[in-house]
Parts: sequence; C-alpha cells; structure tokens
Amino acid sequence: MTLFALPDSDTLYRALVARDSSYEGQAYVGVTSTGIFCRLTCPARKPKPENCQWFDSLSACLEAGFRACKRCHPMRATGEAAPLVRELMEALEADPEKVWREADIAAMGHDLSTVRRVFKRQFGLTFLDIARLDRLRRGFEVLGDGGKVIDAQLEAGFSSASAFRDRVGRLLGTAPGRLSRDPILCIDWIDTPLGAMVAVADQTHLHLLEFADRKALPRELQGLAKGAKGALGFGRTEIHTRTKEQIDRFFAGESAEFTIPLAYHGSAFTQQVWDALCTIPAGTSVSYGNLAAQIGRPTATRAVARANGANQIAILIPCHRVIGADGSLTGYGGGLWRKERLLAAERTYARKSMA
Repeated sequence: MTLFALPDSDTLYRALVARDSSYEGQAYVGVTSTGIFCRLTCPARKPKPENCQWFDSLSACLEAGFRACKRCHPMRATGEAAPLVRELMEALEADPEKVWREADIAAMGHDLSTVRRVFKRQFGLTFLDIARLDRLRRGFEVLGDGGKVIDAQLEAGFSSASAFRDRVGRLLGTAPGRLSRDPILCIDWIDTPLGAMVAVADQTHLHLLEFADRKALPRELQGLAKGAKGALGFGRTEIHTRTKEQIDRFFAGESAEFTIPLAYHGSAFTQQVWDALCTIPAGTSVSYGNLAAQIGRPTATRAVARANGANQIAILIPCHRVIGADGSLTGYGGGLWRKERLLAAERTYARKSMA
C-alpha cells in the first residue's frame, strides 16, 4: 500500500471509534500524545482526532517512533500464524530493558535465519531492528526532554556509555555530551509515516529537516553547529511544534501548504534553486532542465542538480518533485523508495486541485 491509499482521516477516526474490525491488519493509529500505536479495534480510551496519525503497516509505525500498545498488542496481529513471532514479541514486551542479541534468540531454540526471514516478511524489519528502535527511541526521549546523557544511555538499554555515544554520534556526527546545554539551534524529532525526521530550529526559523537515516545528516549537523559556534543541542521550539503540525497535515492528505519560515544555508544560486523548488505544485514534477530554464539558467542543469541535492529541508523544500528528463526517478537523499512514495501520495493533491 502507498501513502493515502487508506481512507481519509475522518473515515479512519470513525472506524477507530466504532472499533471497526474490517481494517484489521490494514490500518493502525499512532497517538502523538502518548507515543503509542494501536489497532483500530483497541478497547483503550480514544484519542482526540488531532492526536492521531494513520499508518498502513507495522513497520511504518515502528520507524515513526511509536511503541506498541499493551492493551491491543498490534504486533501480535499479523503473527497469529507464526508462533515464534508471538513468543519473541511477548518476550520483548515482558522485559523492555533487555538488550537483545542473536545469542538470546538462539538460546530460545529458534533458527536465526528463520526468525530474520519471518520478521522481515511480516514487519519489514528484523526482530533485532525492532528491539534497537525501541531502545534508541527511549534514549532520545530523555535527551529531548533535557535529561542527562547517562540517563538517556540507561533508558536506551546501553550498558556501555561509549556504545550509546557511538550510536548517537554516528547519527548526529558528534558525541551527545558535546552538544550545547543552552542551544541556539535546537534538535528535535518529528515522526512521519516514512520514518523519523530530525528537525533543527531556533525560535524563529527552521534550519534543517532530514530523515534520520540520511547519510549526509552528520555532516549537515556539523555545519550548522559550526555556524552557530557550537550552540547546537537538544530542545524544542515553537517552530518545531508548527512544523510537526503542518507535516502531520501533509501526510494526512489535508494540506500541502507550508508556512514555516525557513533559514537557508547555501550560495545565492543554491537559494534561487530552492525558491524555485517551492513553486512546484504538489502532485506535479519537473526535470532538472525545466528547473534550470525556470530560473533563467538553461545551461546550468548540472549546477541545478547539485543545488537540489544540497537541500537540507526535506518535503517543505520539495526536491523530491524533480525527476530525470526521461521521467525516471533520480537520486534522493532520503532514499528513492521515499521519493516514489511521496510522489505517489501527492497525486491526491493533484486530484483535489483538478476537482
């Protein structure tokens, strides 16, 4: 299923309130106020509509940073035909502090290759991936709320401070202890159906919005830290709140309009390209040559492509709407699979515009 293949948010919310079993295994709700995701048949008290995010797969829920509900057990829903899935997920729920390794799985009498294959088929992730995501999410929640690195390390289940610092360091490009405790530029997380995004903002502008697994992210954060003279650290501003609200509306199929003030970090030419990207309507795409002609530089196709690749505010500056001259998808820092899903999803906006 692609994004927006699900019904609209109002329909899904009505199904949630009615505990409609017809969506079993096809739709899930992530509750932003609690960080939990559920089946639509969950007996728990229903969240407010504005606190709901809708997903079409379990892996999307997990990659967006949500944890499974302990009342409706959504991770067991597709595991009914696989006893090993039920057994491992129950073990994970029973001991969330456990640091899982392959040896632990083997000790339970399971074949590692079988476990890997079954989990990938059912969830799009391995069992160890699921366990690591949950641990790392808990650690970043502590850091995001102003907690100490040692507390975040322990919450994430890392017995070694160096291992936790190494994992965070690979993601952020610097050890968490070196981040500013009184930052000018604040790092926060935004969960989306396509995975977690890292957002950097000050009190007035958004400086960066990237998918957390983008390879260039550490280098980009280092550049921002240098420009801010080291005043980069965890925190949350009003810009983060507004960005999340508008990103949620975008993925809910409600609006592709963004009004967040953006801070550009690039040359005058690069900024000109980024401005041009923002004029491409959702649901349409252009080639690099088209974009070069649009800014009055028809022979600068390669330079336009480089500027497109240098964009560090994903989705809001829609570099995913630029494709090859032959109509093929070309490089995208967040991964071609995300580019494909974004373009497919935005056709909804094109249809609305035509209507």
